[in-house]
Amino acid sequence: MNRDHTIPPTLKAAVALAFAVVLLALAFGPLSDTLTALKGDRISTWVMAAGIWGPIVIVGLMTTAIVATPIPSAPIALAAGAAYGHTLGTVYVVLGAELGALAAFGLARFLGRDVLRQWFGDRVDAGWLGSQNVLTLTVFVSRLLPFVSFDIVSYAAGLSRLQFWRFGLATLAGIIPASFVLAHFGSEVVSGDTTRAAWAAIGLGALTLTPLVIISIRDWQRRGLPHD
Repeated sequence: MNRDHTIPPTLKAAVALAFAVVLLALAFGPLSDTLTALKGDRISTWVMAAGIWGPIVIVGLMTTAIVATPIPSAPIALAAGAAYGHTLGTVYVVLGAELGALAAFGLARFLGRDVLRQWFGDRVDAGWLGSQNVLTLTVFVSRLLPFVSFDIVSYAAGLSRLQFWRFGLATLAGIIPASFVLAHFGSEVVSGDTTRAAWAAIGLGALTLTPLVIISIRDWQRRGLPHD
């Protein structure tokens, strides 16, 4: 039996409808203004009010922010660092971001992958889109670049043929550095040490530029261009 057709179309339609309803509720419901205008101090208030359940609030908010694109994730990471320090804050941010990325990937794979194959056939996996190594590296590098949408990459990867475990591993490895810097930044701002926070921001900038420099150098060498 062809595994592409083991999932009933009605189930996919139901999941798509439920997902659309949730997104519409987040975008236009009573919580829309609160969620789309999240600030670190507001999240910190929620975390403090939650007590021992504060980490679950951080993880839940981060997961929701990844799946529901309009919700900003940076204030959540900063609040995590402010509430739990750079170490535990990083753990909670990474956990929430990873869960959100896996959820977005799974939704795109479940709802859209078969549709693309029906429309474009084997062309959907042509060229580098069919290479597991290239797709894995692309996801990893994109996680290091703050100007590349984390959410869109997760959904786009789900539409590709990238294996689930490769996506999860590349995402995990890529989000740890930026998550640490953001959590550390939040922790230092709360402690009043703005100098160390500034160095953390500089470190994040250097970190995100590194893969671009490496890729440029490798491309330069492959083309055999002169180094002068």
